[in-house]
Amino acid sequence: MTVSLERLNACSDSEFVSALGGIFEHSPWVAEAVVGKRPFASVAALHAAMVAAIEAAGTEAQLKLIRAHPDLAGKAALAGELTAESSAEQKGAGLDRLTPGEYERFHALNDRYKERFGFPFILAVRGHDKHSILGAFERRLKHSPEEERAEALAQIARIGEFRLNDLVGE
Repeated sequence: MTVSLERLNACSDSEFVSALGGIFEHSPWVAEAVVGKRPFASVAALHAAMVAAIEAAGTEAQLKLIRAHPDLAGKAALAGELTAESSAEQKGAGLDRLTPGEYERFHALNDRYKERFGFPFILAVRGHDKHSILGAFERRLKHSPEEERAEALAQIARIGEFRLNDLVGE
């Protein structure tokens, strides 16, 4: 289901937050932070405002947002506990069709990554497959914590852009 930008600009604050609360994983506070900035001239302007709200929120809120994301091909995926958006994104990348050995590799990389950085590996998986995702894991494990926090936020912004474009029509 899509909603028009015109409708989002005109609806009540609670309807706006309800419609956009899932754009950023388990973080409706992002939609709440921009509801008063309406009207938005475009979906791109709405996305830019949401990303600016995340940037302005500070390190603690940013880390909470990062940690709200599930592991790729992790236990939540196996148990069917992902949000509808995350489930569709991971399926689109083929992460629902891994061999037992591939699941094991993903779990080991998820564990190494979380041990190193203190949050889950985040990648906007649209356009990726299991091989490119594994390659990104390997490359990003070499980042400094500061580089990786910035990369995780950049990936979250990209995921949000995909989700907004899927949900909102101009």
